[in-house]
Amino acid sequence: MRATRVTQVQEDYPLKPVSFTAVQISDSFWSPRLETNRTVTIPYDFARCQETGRVDNFAKAAGLMEGAFEGIRFNDSDVFKVIEGAAYSLSVHPDPALEEYLDDVIGKIAAAQEDDGYLYTPRTIDPGNLVDGAGDTRWSNLRVSHELYNVGHLYEAAVAHYRATGKRTLLDVAIKSANLVDSVFGPDRIRDVPGHQEIEIGLVKLYRVTGKERYLELAKFYLDERGHANGRDLYGKYTQDHVPVIEQDEAVGHAVRAGYMYSAMSDIAALTGDAGYVRAIDRIWKNVVSQKLYLTGGVGARHQGEAFGDGYELPNASAYNETCAAIANIMWNHRLFLLHADARYIDVLERTLYNAFLSGVSLSGDRFFYVNPLASDGKTTFDRTSATREPWFECSCCPTNVVRLLPSLPGYIYAQTEGALYVNLYVGGSTAVTLGTNAVRLTQETRYPWDGMINIAVDPQVPARFAIHLRIPGWARGQPVPSDLYRYLSAGDARVVVKVNGERITLGIEKGFACIDRTWHRGDRIHLDLPMPIRRVLSHELVQENVGRVALERGPLVYCAEWSDNSEAVSHLIIPDHAVLAAEHREDLLGGVTVVRGTVLAVDGAGPGALATRATELVAIPYYARSHRGEGEMGVWLARHAER
Repeated sequence: MRATRVTQVQEDYPLKPVSFTAVQISDSFWSPRLETNRTVTIPYDFARCQETGRVDNFAKAAGLMEGAFEGIRFNDSDVFKVIEGAAYSLSVHPDPALEEYLDDVIGKIAAAQEDDGYLYTPRTIDPGNLVDGAGDTRWSNLRVSHELYNVGHLYEAAVAHYRATGKRTLLDVAIKSANLVDSVFGPDRIRDVPGHQEIEIGLVKLYRVTGKERYLELAKFYLDERGHANGRDLYGKYTQDHVPVIEQDEAVGHAVRAGYMYSAMSDIAALTGDAGYVRAIDRIWKNVVSQKLYLTGGVGARHQGEAFGDGYELPNASAYNETCAAIANIMWNHRLFLLHADARYIDVLERTLYNAFLSGVSLSGDRFFYVNPLASDGKTTFDRTSATREPWFECSCCPTNVVRLLPSLPGYIYAQTEGALYVNLYVGGSTAVTLGTNAVRLTQETRYPWDGMINIAVDPQVPARFAIHLRIPGWARGQPVPSDLYRYLSAGDARVVVKVNGERITLGIEKGFACIDRTWHRGDRIHLDLPMPIRRVLSHELVQENVGRVALERGPLVYCAEWSDNSEAVSHLIIPDHAVLAAEHREDLLGGVTVVRGTVLAVDGAGPGALATRATELVAIPYYARSHRGEGEMGVWLARHAER
C-alpha cells in the first residue's frame, strides 16, 4: 500500500485555464445555448427536482415537513449539481430571484445536515426504514450507497456557490461534512472507497478554496486505496477497484465512474507531482483513444454496467454513450491538456463537446438523452434508450449534469502561462487576461463550427512580447482522433492558413499548436483559416460493425442521416466513394445547421450477388441535432458498397 500522505504540494497544473468568468461568449452557436441553459434548463431542472421530491427530501430530513424519502438513494446529488450550474450562471449573470431561491434550498440542506456533519437524506429521514442500497449503518455499503458520491457533488456546488456569491452558507456545510469524512476514513481508520467516484474531485476543489491539505490527502487516500483489499472485498472492474490505480492501463467498468476517477487522478498528479499517477492516466488515455472512443467522442459501449467494452468493441445501435460519460470525458481531457500542454486532448474534448455531449440536450433545453447511440431504427429500445429525448428520468444524473457544464464552457476556451496564451476552442467572444503586469484582450470573431474562418484581435495594454498558441485541430491536419482508430478516406489538399496583420506566416506546429511568438501591439490581428471540406471517415478494421461503412464529418461535427430528411430508409443508403457531396447552410432547419447533400445510392430490391441499387438524394445533419422531429431511423455509419 502506497503512503497516502502528500509529501509535496505543487502549485497546480503547468497551464492555467482562463476562468469562465473572464470569458464572454457572443456568437450565433454557443450564445443561444448558454442563454437557454440559464433561462430554461436551470429553472426546469429545479422544478423537476421539486416535483419529484428531491428538494423536499432535505426539508424532511431537517424536520421541516413530514413524509418518507422519495426516489433513489443518490437523488441528493441532483440538487447539488443544479446548484453548481446555477452558481456558475450567477457568476456571470446576476439574478436576484435565482439567488434568493438558492438561499432557500441551501437553508434546507444546512438544516438537513446532522450535528456531526453527516448529510445523506435517505438515512436521516427514517433510519429504521432505509431505501435499497443505503446500508444498515453509515458507510456500511459504500459499493452502492453513494454516500460519498453525493457529498462530492455537494463540495463542488459549495465551492461554486461561494465563488459566485461570497456566501459561506453552503461552503460551511461542505466543510463540516468533509471534516467528518476525514475523521472517519484513512490509513488508520476505515479503509474503504466509494463505489462511485466523485468525492475525490470535490475534495480537491475544497482544498483549492480552503488551502487545507487534509482534503487533498483524503482525495489521494481514496484513490490509493482502490485495488487494495485491506480487510474488505474488492469491488472489481465495474468500479475500477480491481488493481491499484497506478497499475491500471485499460479503461474498464462504468464509464462515468472511470471518467471521474481519471479526472481526480489528473488533479492529484498536478498537485503532488506523482509520476506514477501521470504514467497511469497517460496509459489509460491511450487505450481509450486507440480502442474505445466513438467517432462522436462518446465512451461506454455496453448497456450492461454502463461500461466500456473490450478493445474495438464499438457497436452502433446498442451503444450506451451516456451523456454523463461525455461530460466526464470532457473534464478529463481538459485536465490532461493543462498537464501536458498538448492539443490532442483538446481535439478529443472538442469532438466530445460538439457531438456526444451536445446530443444529450434538446435545442429547447428541456428534453434530454441519457443514451446516445450511433444508429437507431426508431423503434427498438435498450435500457434508457429512446428514439426521442425524454423530459426527465427516474435516475436524472444526465439532465442535472448538463446544467453545470454549459455555463462553465467559457473556461475551456483559453489557457495561459506566465508568458503565453493558448487558444483552444474557436468561439466568438472576448477575454481579458494578465500576462506579467500587462493586460491583454483577445477578441474572436467566427461562425465556427459552420465556417473555419477565425479572426482574433490582440490588444495588449502596452506593447509586449509573448506567444500565442493557436490550436490547429486534428481534423484540419488530416487526423480525426490522435490514434489509428479512425482515418480519413483521402488526405485532401486544403491547407491551414495563418496571417498576422494580413501577412501569411509559416506554420510551425508543435503539440498541435501553431505558436506565434512576437512583440504584440494594440490593433494587431490574427486571421486563421481552417478549411472545412466534407470528410469521409473509416474505422480501424477491428471495429467489426463498421467494416464496409463510412461516416461523414465537416469541421468538428459528425453527421448522421435521419429518416425525416431522406426518402429512402436510412439503413438502405449507400455512399459510394465517388459520390459528390456538398455543404449547404440552412437557417430554417434545426436552429440553423449546415447540412451535407449529394446523390448517392439506395438498395432497390433483392436478388443474387450484389444488391440492385438506384440513385437517391442524401441529406445528412449534424449528429447533435438528431431526433428533434419525431421517431424514425438514424445512422452515422452508412454502407460504402452495394453488397449483401
